[in-house]
Amino acid sequence: MPERKKVAVIGLGSMGYGVAASVLRAGHDVLGVDLNPDQVAKFTAAGGMPGRLADHAGALDVVVTVVLNAAQTEAVLFGASGVVAQMNAGSVVIGCATVAPDFAREMENRCGAAGVHYLDAPISGGPLRAADGALSVMSSGRRAAYDGARAVLNAMASDVFELGDCAGAGSAMKAVNQMLVGVHIAATAEAMTFGMTQGVTPDKFIEVISKSAGTSWALESRAPHIANGDYFPHSQVNIWPKDLGIVLDIAQKAQFSAPLAAAALQQFLAAQGSGLGAEDDAAVAKIYARNAGLTLPEADQ
Repeated sequence: MPERKKVAVIGLGSMGYGVAASVLRAGHDVLGVDLNPDQVAKFTAAGGMPGRLADHAGALDVVVTVVLNAAQTEAVLFGASGVVAQMNAGSVVIGCATVAPDFAREMENRCGAAGVHYLDAPISGGPLRAADGALSVMSSGRRAAYDGARAVLNAMASDVFELGDCAGAGSAMKAVNQMLVGVHIAATAEAMTFGMTQGVTPDKFIEVISKSAGTSWALESRAPHIANGDYFPHSQVNIWPKDLGIVLDIAQKAQFSAPLAAAALQQFLAAQGSGLGAEDDAAVAKIYARNAGLTLPEADQ
């Protein structure tokens, strides 16, 4: 097998836990780090290294940050207990959060000043692919960062796209991806509820449209949540005001009009403002249903 790495995965949410489990399964020594002690205990019981991040930081080869946003990324890397100051020269940070390209470049520069390599590496694929080690990674960074991160990337991903020789290009591509996915999720909710006004049941919508030209990954992933009344948060509504906000900030700087992304953002903001932020992002359908006086399916009791 490839050289055994000592790895910390910071953020054991729906994506991060799968990343950590996949890297562990590939034979590496993995420390799981999260604010939720139950997630840490669960991962340790599954074979993860025991102990605190501070106990291992000086011996780590790779740190993978699978946190929510730029603020959390900066905090875990450079905050009061930031890991970068404790890492050895030549070790690597793999940054997986969806962030603006400028922020990714800033992290690369700050890590570099500490002698640590930074790989801009946002991920896509969802919790199931994370658990299977089959994510897509949209990456960019210097060759030394790739050299140090390769074994971990191969463990967590089926597709590693190398998009540039410095940070920023990976995050730019993730913004393109999030523009499409956010619009597609909102469009799925809109189309399904529109169909209901015409007597098309959610189950029949899925049966027909998933085999027709109108389908998409988002439709096939999220429409069953709506049909089953299941809004367990595999991907929260709260993610989309952040991610589509990043998209629109980038678009504004580029003087690029993005009206579809802006419209989708408004629907997610409405869902968030209605108290649905912690539900699965398919819950955006509840906004359409409420406005149209429709009753969505409920989960079986």
